[in-house]
Amino acid sequence: MSSSEPLRRIDQIMRILPHRYPFLLIDRILDVEENVKITGLKNVTINEPFFPGHFPGLPIMPGVLIIEAMAQLGGAFLLENEKDRDRKWVFFTGIDSARFRRPVRPGDQLKMVVSVLKRRQTTCKMRGEAFVDDQLVAEAELLSAIVDR
Repeated sequence: MSSSEPLRRIDQIMRILPHRYPFLLIDRILDVEENVKITGLKNVTINEPFFPGHFPGLPIMPGVLIIEAMAQLGGAFLLENEKDRDRKWVFFTGIDSARFRRPVRPGDQLKMVVSVLKRRQTTCKMRGEAFVDDQLVAEAELLSAIVDR
């Protein structure tokens, strides 16, 4: 890892993010380059609550949830070194240039990389990319705001 921190597992992620099942969409943080980028994983299983309806007989992870997973990873990145993070929220405020390259199915491991494009005190523009087996499956520019709880 690029940072001095150890690998972040789900219990550590849950100390940073307020999201909980069934809406916590990050399983592990693999790497953090401080002020640059974060890399994380989402293990996609047939037990996900959205698969019975999306789509019966052809389970595909909804693209909006792939974007949400990248936004959550970006939020963890922004909050990780935030002073008083227990008093802050990161709100997803916008999305630009979203593209979906191929379906994500049960059994896939979604590897996400979120990089900072522009950072200000309370706002951030990031680029998110999601991969399955090193193949780009989704990408977008994500806008976020850090606000007081």
